[in-house]
Order: sequence, then C-alpha cells, then structure tokens
Amino acid sequence: MADSLDSLKEKVRALRSDFEAALREAKDARAVQSVRDRFLGRKSGTVTGLLKSLVNFAEDARRDAGQELNRLKAEIETKLSEAQSSLDLSVRDARLRGLDVTLPGRVPARGHRHPLTVAREDLEDIFLSLGYEIYEGPEVDDDYHCFEALNMPPDHPARDMQDTFYLKDAPGQLLRTHTSTAQIRYMLDNPHPPRVRIICPGKVYRRDDDITHSPMFQQIEALVVGPTITLGDLKGTIEAFLHSLFGPQYPSRFRASFFPYTEPSMEADLACVVCGGKGCRVCKNTGWLEIMGSGMVHPAVFEAVNARLGSVVYDPEKVTGFAFGLGIEHVAMVRHAIDNIRLFYENDLRFLEQFDA
Repeated sequence: MADSLDSLKEKVRALRSDFEAALREAKDARAVQSVRDRFLGRKSGTVTGLLKSLVNFAEDARRDAGQELNRLKAEIETKLSEAQSSLDLSVRDARLRGLDVTLPGRVPARGHRHPLTVAREDLEDIFLSLGYEIYEGPEVDDDYHCFEALNMPPDHPARDMQDTFYLKDAPGQLLRTHTSTAQIRYMLDNPHPPRVRIICPGKVYRRDDDITHSPMFQQIEALVVGPTITLGDLKGTIEAFLHSLFGPQYPSRFRASFFPYTEPSMEADLACVVCGGKGCRVCKNTGWLEIMGSGMVHPAVFEAVNARLGSVVYDPEKVTGFAFGLGIEHVAMVRHAIDNIRLFYENDLRFLEQFDA
C-alpha cells in the first residue's frame, strides 16, 4: 500500500499543477466556475473522485492519504475564492470607471395616498371645520349595537337589507353593517351632558358584491343631538357639506325615504357632477346622483340608549337629533366618474397611479 500512497501523492502534485494552469486561463466568472466543477464537482470532480477512492486504502495509509487530499481540496477552494473575489473587484472597478459622478441622481419613485384615503381625509376636514368630533368604534360588534338599539328587533325586515357576516366562534358577534354602531357606543360612553356632534368613519361589511357594492367598504356617518335640533339644521348641514365637498355650483335636493332609526327620513341627491344635471350614463339620465341617507333620530333610539344606561339621559321630550351617512367609495366614484367599486381594491397600479395626491 506504500506504492499506492506514493502514487496518490504523485497524482496530487499533478492535479495541483493542472489546477494552477487552468485557473490562470480563467478570465471570467463562468470560467472560474468551470474550473471548480472540474476539480471539486460532486459527481465528476477529480479531487472528489480521489476522496471516494480512499476506501481502497489500508487503514494505516488511509489517514495520510486523506490528509493529503484534504490539503489539496482546501488549497483549491481558497484559490478559487480569491480568484472570484478578484474578478468581482475587476467588474466593480470597470463599472466605476464608466460612471459619471457629475450626473444628477435618479429620483426614486414615490408613492402617494390612495384615492379613498384622500376622500376620507377631505370628509373629515370638512366636519372638523364645522366643530364635529371624530369617533371610531370597533369593526366587530354585537347585535344590540348594530341592530336592536337602532330600532331593528330580530324580526325587522330592514335587517334583510344589511345581511352581514357573523362570527362562528363568538355567538352574537358580527362584522358591523354600518358605523351607526359607533353612534350608539358614543352616547352610552358620553351620557353627560346629552349633547353630541360626531362623525364616525370606518370600514363596514355586507354580503354584497357587484360593480357598485363591495363586501367591505367605508362609511362616514354623522350624529348631532341636543335641545331644539330641527330638520332645518339637518338640511342646512348637508347643503353646506355638499357645497364644500363638490362646489356650490351643484344644487342638492331631498326626497322622503325610510330608515328604522330616523323619523322623518330622507335621501339627499346632488346634481350630477359629470353632466351638470343634463342627464348622462352615470346619473341614469336623471340629472341627479343619490349621495346619502339622513333623517331625524327616532325616539326609539334614545329610549334604547336610556334603557341600557338605566336612566333617562336622552329624554325624547327634551332633546332631538339628526343623523346622516354616506359611503366614502361613493364620494370617490362621483368625484372621478368611476363606475366600478372593485377598482379601488384590486391594487392595480395602472389605476392607482392616475390619482397623484
């Protein structure tokens, strides 16, 4: 086996010489990788093959042969690493030599606010300027705050219009269908004195899905409570709000409607901002756009809050109030003449980049 060990050492010397010659000829990263594969490849590398042949050596010679091959392998790996580092430096130096440091830098692309964020902030700014407080309630709420306190008992047909998502592992808990739940919570949390002027923005959920409805969308609702609040106050507030948001050139009108939690109730329409009231596809040739629902707070809502508080704080004989609400997506769709609500949530940059705000 001594002859076998001497033969191995001779092969190692020859391999070292062949490797150094091959490495001198390698002028780029691909050539260096080719040298690595030739000598250290897992399947057909020359050094790898010799290491596998150690099983044929006698036990007393195997250790010396293994040390010889491992030294060769370590030497090859070190020189390959140095060659690769040298090539990387050469490539970097070449790039730097071709770089004109006097050129102005490239400005990175900047994002901007989502159109729904812009619409929500504009709405909030208008109401803050009118002296309103912003109040946000939880998106997961219970049946009492979402329906019963708003004059919609379990068998009320109006619930069919607000079909939503209930939580399987939390009986009685659901994703709120409107931000009116926050209005109830505010009155319960702030009963003294019984004066309220708030807006409640946030996400709401309904089992709807078409070009004008989404399973998740955003609402902003307003609530004002106090002595001598009248329907005239409601109409004046809505007109001032719409003029501030869309401009005074678009008139508004009011139509009788029905909501379980307001009495009387009315819908507010705005002259079509696309055709100016002449009639077009967006307004279905009526010249008007339905913009929000509103009404005077139903006495039953005050009574439900009083019952939960255990005292008559919001006395329907002494205080009145009004409420109204609208969809933030609807405002953005009217503003930009968008006819598909899904566009806001598809994250298509071709759509979103049109709104540089």
